[in-house]
Amino acid sequence: MTRITDLELLVRIADLGNLTAAAKALDWSPAAASAALKRMEEQLGFPLFVRSTRSLRLSGEGQRYLPHARAALRALTDGRDEALAGREALSGVLHLTVPSDLGRHVLLPWLEQFQERHPALTLRLQIGDPLTDLLRRPVDAAVRYGPPAGNAQVALPLLPDCRRVLVAAPHYLALHGLPTSPEDMARHEALRYLRAGEVPTHWPVSIAGEPVNLPLVGRRVADDGEVVKRWALAGLGIAYKSWPDVAQELASGQLVHVHPHWRGDPSPLHLVVPGRAQLSPALRQLRDELRRRLEEFARSMPR
Repeated sequence: MTRITDLELLVRIADLGNLTAAAKALDWSPAAASAALKRMEEQLGFPLFVRSTRSLRLSGEGQRYLPHARAALRALTDGRDEALAGREALSGVLHLTVPSDLGRHVLLPWLEQFQERHPALTLRLQIGDPLTDLLRRPVDAAVRYGPPAGNAQVALPLLPDCRRVLVAAPHYLALHGLPTSPEDMARHEALRYLRAGEVPTHWPVSIAGEPVNLPLVGRRVADDGEVVKRWALAGLGIAYKSWPDVAQELASGQLVHVHPHWRGDPSPLHLVVPGRAQLSPALRQLRDELRRRLEEFARSMPR
């Protein structure tokens, strides 16, 4: 019988195209992930992936099997959550901090639904972009892009395969045109995000596999990600945003992906906690739900 953890691994490998990345996202070792994949293929009687030296791609059988695996995993996960909810009602106070843009426009509806299912749980929500030291502040967990602020903190993957993208409003590009080269970015208005008190002087991207720093010029700088996006929507320049922050605007056409072949910097999304000992039942269930929701969100939106 196929294990639920094996189905989770199959879906992760299919989404990420890499066994090592999938293992890291699930907190597995690569050896354990490889053994689980081999066991699953032996049980099914056909190969799920065609292997190359750099990646995995679904076999024909794997492509036909994957939708059924996703549906089965969703049903099993929902059943597990309902069983746990009936056995152990979540209660107490959960203090969570989330990024301003992602928090308001993507996470907030999911957090409200989570709290509706657990009426005995009080959610104290802090929305803002400044990094929070969980060891010094009364915060249970933080949803954050990038690595944790300190080595003592633990970052649990929510959306590991996440990058920044260059975006602008169509009317800005109609007026000013696309940058014709990395150096041409210097004639465009860069809408910059102030991180840790520092104004960026360049944006790192990869072009044809080579790292390139895009030079920045611009009069608008903010320490709030939503403000930067609003400037971009208003046609005031080009922004460099983590993909989930602008996925809905890209899907609606309010923003345009500027030079998609200029590959943005990695920006993995994590749930950061002070330590694994502080991972309460409420945080465990919230982590699992946010991870599942974000994966569904990523599959439904154009990249």
